[in-house]
Amino acid sequence: MSRKRSSSRAKRIFDFVVALIALLALAPLLLVVVLLVRFRLGSPVFFSQLRPGRGGRVFRLIKFRTMTDARDANGKLLPDSQRMTRFGKWLRSTSLDELPELWAVVKGEMSLVGPRPLLVEYLSRYTSEEARRHEVRPGLTGLAQVRGRNDTTWKVRLRFDVWYVDRRSFLLDLSIIGQTIVQIVRRQGISAKGEATMAEFRPSRSEPRSSEVEKR
Repeated sequence: MSRKRSSSRAKRIFDFVVALIALLALAPLLLVVVLLVRFRLGSPVFFSQLRPGRGGRVFRLIKFRTMTDARDANGKLLPDSQRMTRFGKWLRSTSLDELPELWAVVKGEMSLVGPRPLLVEYLSRYTSEEARRHEVRPGLTGLAQVRGRNDTTWKVRLRFDVWYVDRRSFLLDLSIIGQTIVQIVRRQGISAKGEATMAEFRPSRSEPRSSEVEKR
């Protein structure tokens, strides 16, 4: 067995054990959050969306809902900033909305540490280098999250993702987990300036996207 494969297997075992223990230990808290979301925002309690994982394979991401379903006169959902409530902002600032993703870690769809799973429609917008973020499982937290979270540019954020892919190690993961706890306590970088969370990823067309490279 190669060193790289052995390291990947050890990381998977670590993820599984820690996520399973966390789910069991946090079960009472999860129940409280379920009741709070149901009371404050109504049903459904969970937000579900398809996201690309390792190798670009799509899985269903599940989080606690943080926004209302408020719509305009035409039935179209209002902008995120208008649907985000004070309670929803609190859930995001404490990262409690992310707790259901621990189950995805147990199932092997996600890791404790790795590039955050973004939208499926972004897949064709990455450069071939940026697309390398999908060489590993997406994470509950990642290097980009402890280096600015949402309060940074997409270019910098994706660069951190690829840097992590190239230099990932058990010690680096432990460091990122520790920094994540500090980040949550300080509640920094929760959203980009002028945004409810983060602006949509709209890259410059000056560089070829991954889909364009594949066609050549």
